[in-house]
Amino acid sequence: MRITGKLSVAFLLLATLLCVSTTWAQAQQQPAPPPTPARPNWSAPASQPPEAGQQTPNGQKPGDESQPPQDKTPRIVSTTGLVHLVATVTDRRHNFVTDLEQSDFKILEDNTAQDIRFFGRETDLPLRIAVLLDTSNSIRPRLPFEQDAAIDFLNGVIRRNKDMAFLMTFDNEPEVIQDYTGDLAMLTSAIRKQRAGGGTALNDAIYRASEKLMSPPLPKGPNPEIRRVLVVISDGEDTLSDHALSDAVESAIRAEAVIYAISTNTDWLSINGDKPHKMHVEGGDKVLQEFADQSGGRVFFPYKVEDLAQSFVDIGAELRSQYFIAYSPKNPTVDGKYRKIEVQADRKGLAVRTRKGYYSVAAPSGGK
Repeated sequence: MRITGKLSVAFLLLATLLCVSTTWAQAQQQPAPPPTPARPNWSAPASQPPEAGQQTPNGQKPGDESQPPQDKTPRIVSTTGLVHLVATVTDRRHNFVTDLEQSDFKILEDNTAQDIRFFGRETDLPLRIAVLLDTSNSIRPRLPFEQDAAIDFLNGVIRRNKDMAFLMTFDNEPEVIQDYTGDLAMLTSAIRKQRAGGGTALNDAIYRASEKLMSPPLPKGPNPEIRRVLVVISDGEDTLSDHALSDAVESAIRAEAVIYAISTNTDWLSINGDKPHKMHVEGGDKVLQEFADQSGGRVFFPYKVEDLAQSFVDIGAELRSQYFIAYSPKNPTVDGKYRKIEVQADRKGLAVRTRKGYYSVAAPSGGK
C-alpha cells in the first residue's frame, strides 16, 4: 500500500507538470496582437505627398492595389496630384451664396477645363488660425487699435473645444508669443502684453506662420479635416524681411491658408456712409491686398474699432459658407512651376473668390 501511494503521488505530480508544460508551450505559440496603426494625417496640405507606407482613404498603400478597401465611403483627402480649393461665392449685393451644386462650377487650370473629383459644402470645419500682430514702431499710435481688433476677432470666431489659434508678433523679426490654444483668456492676455518698437518683417512673419499652419494640432475623432486661416493686422509696410513678398505668398499657398488682412493705415480712408471706404490704395495697403487676393481672402480698411464689428461677422460667416472643391490636373507634369486657377459659377451675377493658383510638386519616389 505504501508503494502504491507513492506511485499515485508521482503520477499525479507528473501529470500536473505535463499540463503546465503544454499550456506554456501553447501560450508561446500564440501570435502577438498586431500594433494599432497610427492614424494618417489627411489634413496635410495637398503639396505634401503621403509618406512611405501611409494608407490612402480606401485602405490601400500607395502603389499597392492588392489590399482590399477598408472603407467604401469616399473621403476628401490630400493626395499627390489632387488640388484643393476653398471657394467663396457672393451675389451682386455681396451676400453669400451657399446652395450651389457641383454642376454649377467650372474650373480652369492654365485655361484648360478640369474635372472635379470631390465637392462639398464645408460649413462647420474646425479652424486653425494664425493671428499676426504688427508691433513695429511704425504702428505705435495704432497698437491699441490692433490689440482690440485681434481680441474682437478671436472672440467672434473661436468656438470652445473646436477651434484653435496662435499669436505671432513681428517687428525686427517674427516671434510666436502664444502657441496653439482654444483658451480665449490666454490669447487675450498675450495680446494685451505687447509693446511697439523696431522695424517690420511682415514677409518673414507670413512665411513662418504659414509653415506653422502646415502642421497644426488635429481635432480628435474620425474626421481630422480643418480650415487654415491667417489673419494679419498691420499697415502692410515691410523694412526688414529676409523673404520677398513672393516667398511669403508662395508659403501661404502651399499651406492652403486663406489670408484676411486688416489694415491699420487710415490714409485715403473715407468715413462717409455706413462703412469706411478706401478711396486710394497704395504702399502697404497694396501689399495686404496682394496677400488676400492670391490666397482667396479679403482685406479690410476700418477707421475705428467699432467699424470692425461687421467685418468680423462677415469673416466668421464666410468661413462657414464656403465650398470645398478638389480636382486632379489634366497636365501630369510635376515641375514645381506655378499654375493659374480660375473658378467660375454658371449662374449669372455671381462672383467666386478662391486662391489664384498653386505650385506643382515633385512625385514621390516610385510615383508616376
